[in-house]
Amino acid sequence: MNDTATIGIIAIGRNEGQRLQRCLASAAGRGLPVVYVDSASCDGSPEHARSMGAEVVDLDMSIPFSAARARNEGVARLLNVFPNVQLIQFVDGDCEIVAGWIEAAQAALLSQPDVAIVCGRRRERFPEKSIYNRVADIEWNSPIGLAQSCGGDAMMRRDAFEKAGGYDPSIAAGEEPELCQRLRADGWKILRIDAEMTLHDSAMLHFSQWWKRAIRSGYGAMDVATRFGQHGLFVKQVCSARTWVYGWPIALIVAAFIPLSAGGPKWGLIGMGLVALALPLQMLRTARAARRRAPCWRDAAIYGFLTMIGKWANVSGQRQYLHDRAAGMNTRLIDYKAAPT
Repeated sequence: MNDTATIGIIAIGRNEGQRLQRCLASAAGRGLPVVYVDSASCDGSPEHARSMGAEVVDLDMSIPFSAARARNEGVARLLNVFPNVQLIQFVDGDCEIVAGWIEAAQAALLSQPDVAIVCGRRRERFPEKSIYNRVADIEWNSPIGLAQSCGGDAMMRRDAFEKAGGYDPSIAAGEEPELCQRLRADGWKILRIDAEMTLHDSAMLHFSQWWKRAIRSGYGAMDVATRFGQHGLFVKQVCSARTWVYGWPIALIVAAFIPLSAGGPKWGLIGMGLVALALPLQMLRTARAARRRAPCWRDAAIYGFLTMIGKWANVSGQRQYLHDRAAGMNTRLIDYKAAPT
């Protein structure tokens, strides 16, 4: 494991159009083996990937789909065709690998044998196009150092990935944190380094897209939290969403009823008003915490507002997860993007 010839790249996508073209161009120019896993695209993505020299895996969509399954099948093809690969760079089809990232990630893994996964700074390509893209860019700006999990873009050790059994294909969203939790339980570390990694194109231009993405987040968080119990990732997030969606309205009613029964309508309204203030105050707290990651106070305020409103969408995703499990469904495709023209 002394040169970049031991590195392979796996991209996954579905109807990413020009986004995929940028992704593959950033990967193909490095002289590394590239595998593209396609999930029933109708925009010519598989043909374009083949024209760029990538190995292409066309997923059988009669089997329940998940990004985890796509990545696993990509790894299987990569190692079958290129058995000497020791480091695997995963990238989503809507991302472009930044120059210098492969070398930086490789150096980090070579110098720290107890690290299984290295990730860096993912940025939004077009934060100026919508407030939702800007919020996503703030989300990607997470702390440097040891981390609990990574996202879809990361470089992993082959041996760690294989010993862990790869991604769990039954997870519809949140497959990376789930894998990271198993790796950390086995003594591996997840490291986020101070290096530019990828440019991501969320393409979120409408509130409905952002809302659907928040539903997906709630679905994935509920899935991972359920699998690992009280000591797992996302337990706090799941509880927080439920507290605001269920607990806050109940507190409003209680705050109105008790003073109303004791002192009349005036005190009932005052009690409701005081409890109602909890939501905007929490938005402000969230914005203040995000300010160090946001470029300006305006974006931090938007982040705080959408984060709190998004808890209602998160709970909707939690309910979808519970319904699916009760119905015996393993995975659900929750796609917030429209296919590019």
